[in-house]
Amino acid sequence: MLAGKTILLIIGGGIAAYKSLDLIRRLQERGARVVPVLTRAGAEFVTPLAVSALAGGKCHTELFNLTDEAEMGHIQLSRAADLVVVAPATADLMAKLAAGLAPDLASTLLLATDKRVLIAPAMNVRMWQHPATQRNLVQLRADGVAVVGPNEGDMACGEFGPGRMAEPLEIAAAISAAMGDGPLVGRHVLVTSGPTLEPIDPVRYIANRSSGAQGAALAAALADLGARVTFVTGPASVPPPAGVEVMRVETAREMLAAVEAALPADAAVFAAAVADWRVANASDRKFKKDATGTAPKLEFAENPDILARISQMKKGRPALVVGFAAETDNVLEHASAKRVRKGCDWIVANDVSPATGIMGGVENMVTVIDAEGSESWPRMGKPEVARRLAARVAAALAR
Repeated sequence: MLAGKTILLIIGGGIAAYKSLDLIRRLQERGARVVPVLTRAGAEFVTPLAVSALAGGKCHTELFNLTDEAEMGHIQLSRAADLVVVAPATADLMAKLAAGLAPDLASTLLLATDKRVLIAPAMNVRMWQHPATQRNLVQLRADGVAVVGPNEGDMACGEFGPGRMAEPLEIAAAISAAMGDGPLVGRHVLVTSGPTLEPIDPVRYIANRSSGAQGAALAAALADLGARVTFVTGPASVPPPAGVEVMRVETAREMLAAVEAALPADAAVFAAAVADWRVANASDRKFKKDATGTAPKLEFAENPDILARISQMKKGRPALVVGFAAETDNVLEHASAKRVRKGCDWIVANDVSPATGIMGGVENMVTVIDAEGSESWPRMGKPEVARRLAARVAAALAR
């Protein structure tokens, strides 16, 4: 998909630099020519010789190289490529890029380029979550820099959380999408995610344990394949992915309105955990205890069934509608019945009973059910589930 394209790959410092060696191979498999640049910190983790051998050409390391700079090397390198990729993108490199600083070859190339830039952040979880890094991330996105990852998981430092560099295959897919070569280029996909909150009074609400991690990962995976993604999310604990249009909602009725406003779409994936019921007599003032301690009497009303409404549209229905079924018992039986009852094309079923740790966790184990049968996948990280499901969506839309 990248035949004839030149990728300028900047390898930053960090243990994730070893993944960039695999990334070079993945890009070459897709027909790309990789021109590597290794920072001084990156050379503490991988050698220029190894990078050069894999890339099949010179590994650039110094800004003040007399031979290269006699030919205006940093200008030529930065503009001869079709795309500039930074993997791993350390907090330091992100800060330099956001601020327009250029003290070394890598940052000078980033400042001198007239091509699109894609970064794959990798750093300690606390560095990633630091306000300075998050401010830099906002600035980079505003400047048009594409971002893939980071993923959540165990760190080399022993901590756990977001900060792991995206896997080489994820980065390769994001590069293809950035180059306009993804299988979903030109397609619009709608994704719902997270919980909904149904107010009881101004300070209390009914909710569920959904983190929004699976929906966010799915939106990112679809965007990596080139789709224009509209991401309708409830108040999730996981931030929205980069490169998608975000519509934030709280209640089920707000989510329905946002979904309808986002149509038409080629595909719609309803991963949100939508509340089935809302409080019909919600108060605009906080309920107070009385002297007897009597609990307030709440009346419930059924929320709109978003999945069923979109699945059963007579006009303008997406070509592919995918629902999720979170069950605690008789998972396949209940999920299969839900697919038929709602009228959707696929149901992604999973067991969310407390013993599984899936609801709000980092892993998932799903069965995809369609009109032809079911396909069970092994337990894996939610990003991997998302990539497999996104590939399945792409294949279905290509038929």
